[in-house]
Amino acid sequence: MKRGVERLGQISDIDLRLLRVFRAVVDAAGFTPAAAILGISRSAVSIHMGELETRLGFTLCQRGRSGFVLTAEGEAVDQAARRLIAHLQSFRNEVNALHHELRGELNIGITDNLVTLPEMRITDALAALKDRGPAVHTNIHMMPPGHIETAVLDGRLHVGVTPALSRLAALDYIALYTEQTLLYAAVSHPLASTEAPAVAAIEAADAVLPAYPLSDEAQAVVDRLNHTATASEREGIAFLVLTGRYIGLLPEHYAQRWVDAGRLVALRPDIFSYAIDYHTITRSGRRPNRVLDTFLDRLVSGPMGTHASRQK
Repeated sequence: MKRGVERLGQISDIDLRLLRVFRAVVDAAGFTPAAAILGISRSAVSIHMGELETRLGFTLCQRGRSGFVLTAEGEAVDQAARRLIAHLQSFRNEVNALHHELRGELNIGITDNLVTLPEMRITDALAALKDRGPAVHTNIHMMPPGHIETAVLDGRLHVGVTPALSRLAALDYIALYTEQTLLYAAVSHPLASTEAPAVAAIEAADAVLPAYPLSDEAQAVVDRLNHTATASEREGIAFLVLTGRYIGLLPEHYAQRWVDAGRLVALRPDIFSYAIDYHTITRSGRRPNRVLDTFLDRLVSGPMGTHASRQK
């Protein structure tokens, strides 16, 4: 143990390379999927992991037929490696800021199914960033809202786009847009044959429960439905609703493609609907980052001079 600590007293390029391989293995939950992501052979991944364990002086993970599991030491190294890599990226961005040309990375986390929103604020801001800094490397991560908040706080993400369900003092917020959600049924569903089906009939029909955090307003609507199925993402709700056997709540912009194709209809939007506000989040008190600031400035200015609001 002592020998391993002494060897990592000064971090070398080899140590960083091995730690990046280790992080890939953890994220992929195994050697084989990590090898595909890294573009190397599985045996090479195994060699790198063995070398890292030798340098550290302890076992990082258990692997075999029972699956891939981190040891207690492996979990601690994983957290330390995350912080180290985030700090290295911060250093790289700060050095890049010394150059006149805009360069570096933008790591952004976004929740699912926002690309169909008619307000293209994120798309427009990304386009403006690419025009301003052709050398900027953009990394988009599709993640649940809670994971995005954690990743922004620990520095793995520069910025996130999440629903406004709660506010953390350690984050800054920029309001983006409001998403309207309606209750839908497939045209083959019995409720779709009536222009204004009875509320009691809607509440008695088989419905899909969204298995993700909701606002109080949204939860009040969801609680009125008869849940006989669940879905962890909105796409899962769409799969079940399109069977014609269930009804479910979907964002209006997301469902519009099937409405236009004559496959879905909204059920009593005057009663079964709710709105959710979306915003971007960044870490409070963060250091200046030209890449991130350029992206945020474009978000704030918006199309044709409109302005989003910055909030704490």
